[in-house]
Amino acid sequence: MARLEAVTPDRAGIATRAMYAIARRRFGSVPEPFAVTAHHPALMRAAGIHEMLADRASTVLPAAVREIAVYRVAWTVGCSWCIDFGTMLQRLDGLDTERLAHIAGFETSDLYTDDEKAAIAYADAMTGDVATVVTDEQVADLERRFGAAGVVELTYQIALENMRARMNSALGIHDQGFSTDACRVPWAEPRELEAEGD
Repeated sequence: MARLEAVTPDRAGIATRAMYAIARRRFGSVPEPFAVTAHHPALMRAAGIHEMLADRASTVLPAAVREIAVYRVAWTVGCSWCIDFGTMLQRLDGLDTERLAHIAGFETSDLYTDDEKAAIAYADAMTGDVATVVTDEQVADLERRFGAAGVVELTYQIALENMRARMNSALGIHDQGFSTDACRVPWAEPRELEAEGD
């Protein structure tokens, strides 16, 4: 359960309820980060618009490269919600989600291409502690692989996932069941969830 109670539709304003309806249509359930961020409706709207624009603008990199780098950030930070949601997004994009179980050993795994390995290593450099830093050589290698726009897109997506994962982790938001198609309703009481399972 999140550290802040989710804003239920009956307590939400009209704009928030509209965003809930859009999210429910798109994802099958309201993502819990939306329902918790709804305590600050202006930031919720800003985040929703930002996510939509970033998603639409991120077209330079192959989806597999972008998504595996973002997934690695969620895995590194330990955000179970982001791992869950990211797995669903990869499945919906037609990507191989079975290989996600082997992300820890990506460097020696045949399941990842050289481009994906470079993107994962970059995600590690951007996400790790202060001792881990991005190098000039690393950025030059990525520019050879993906071009300048690709480097900017990769950097932006990794930074965005760092923000998401760290915010969700701080607020105690956990996996919701998106990767299993059995989503938990963020504002449902545990008794309601048990009744739904009967």
